[in-house]
Amino acid sequence: MSEKIFDEIRKRVRNEPFAGKMGLSLEEIGEGYSMVKMELTPDMENFFGDAHGGAVFSLIYEALEIASNSHGKIAVPLNVNITYHEPPSPGDVLTAEASEENLTIRTGSYYISVRNQAGKLIASCQALACRKKELLPFLGEWTEY
Repeated sequence: MSEKIFDEIRKRVRNEPFAGKMGLSLEEIGEGYSMVKMELTPDMENFFGDAHGGAVFSLIYEALEIASNSHGKIAVPLNVNITYHEPPSPGDVLTAEASEENLTIRTGSYYISVRNQAGKLIASCQALACRKKELLPFLGEWTEY
């Protein structure tokens, strides 16, 4: 059943307006796991000419959203703590990898790292998501979860 959930999430991400605007692409998905990529473009720069922290946050948020919803139930962030270690360079391709650290009926805890194409750590994040009782609405009437 997980593969059906993953397929539906893949479709959603491909058609998500914000993901399209930011150039976010889902590379991998698994239970409690995701890998998302984004190329930094000039319109993502701050007034110093560096990548805007909000662009990096958007990448982290997408990876968290996918990993935390990968079980088929609605999950929403409660707390997201980001440490920015190194500013990425213009044109860098960033990869966010989200891994579930702990899962309960009501919460999920996640670690997300962001690295550039050379493997340099750009940002790290510890996040907590609230897991709701409801299934993801786009899964239809599936009851096998």
